[in-house]
Amino acid sequence: MGISSYDPHLLRVARGEVLDRPPVWMMRQAGRYMKAYRDLREKYPSFRDRSEIPEVAIEVSLQPWKAFQPDGVILFSDIVTPLPGLGIEMDIAEGKGPIIDSPIRTQEQVDNLHELEPEVSLPFIKTILQALRQEVGNKSTVLGFVGAPWTLAAYAVEGKGSKTYSAIKGMAFSDPKILHQLLAKLADAIAIYVRYQIDSGAQVVQMFDSWAGQLSPQDYDTFALPYQKRVFQQVKETHPDTPLILLVSGSAGVLERMASSGADIVTVDWSVDMAEARARLGSHVKVQGNLDPGVLFGSKEFIRDRIRDTVRKAGSGGHILNLGHGVLPETPEENVAFFFETAKQLEALGVGSRE
Repeated sequence: MGISSYDPHLLRVARGEVLDRPPVWMMRQAGRYMKAYRDLREKYPSFRDRSEIPEVAIEVSLQPWKAFQPDGVILFSDIVTPLPGLGIEMDIAEGKGPIIDSPIRTQEQVDNLHELEPEVSLPFIKTILQALRQEVGNKSTVLGFVGAPWTLAAYAVEGKGSKTYSAIKGMAFSDPKILHQLLAKLADAIAIYVRYQIDSGAQVVQMFDSWAGQLSPQDYDTFALPYQKRVFQQVKETHPDTPLILLVSGSAGVLERMASSGADIVTVDWSVDMAEARARLGSHVKVQGNLDPGVLFGSKEFIRDRIRDTVRKAGSGGHILNLGHGVLPETPEENVAFFFETAKQLEALGVGSRE
């Protein structure tokens, strides 16, 4: 599939075209920092309702689009959303994240997991993505997203978010056979889910391996990277033209490993300078990021200077401007608006080229 000038800005850059400015969107751009979202949360207090009732999820996904016109509009969902379709029941507690009542700890539990059938367990995803594509047309790129095998396994084994990851690391370092089977099943399910999102309208898909940065590099090579590769390989077999993004939180120590995963774009967080990241990854690897979300609490002058600095360091081509992680809940909305305005004015300033 060739690149068309009718394709949206972000999709064209993600496929390798060099344009006048980097496209811009924000992780977690739909959510708690927006008054419109908090108002909707009063009406729908359950996160699963907000993300799984199509008309509500569509409205939430489009709130930042209507407010700021970002170059990417991302599906409002959660990385654990497909787990019930595998037989792992969960809920998402407000302010606490996913809660899994029966954490996966035994061979029998792994054996009892079934294949993901997204048409059966996730039909709302198709409805949401189709509506988003219809709404934004070619003015913005619709992004899907999924959790990576290691991170979903961490939730499934721990039963909730963790600061120490002692349950999954205990399994990894004492009974790796069970964990590898779980990771393989999750990878195959995630590949099915990514394909389903693409078939439903997602033009780019981001995979979040949020907790893989908690692994040492040698353990990343054993428990995270092979299963990232397994997902990306399966998706590329059937959907070779859809750009895939990989995010790992706290990724400075594993950047080069991320580039070998098969992802088209590596998300860089703020723990590494963007110029250094580009040097380490090589000019052939496209990047996304890497503004510290805390910058958006700064003065407008500081925000503008930091955006320009990041874009200069990223150089021309192969960069999607974003935060290094999600926008923080208390972020002033006017600063988010200023972030997008500044980013979109970059081509007039000629900031996107290497100096």
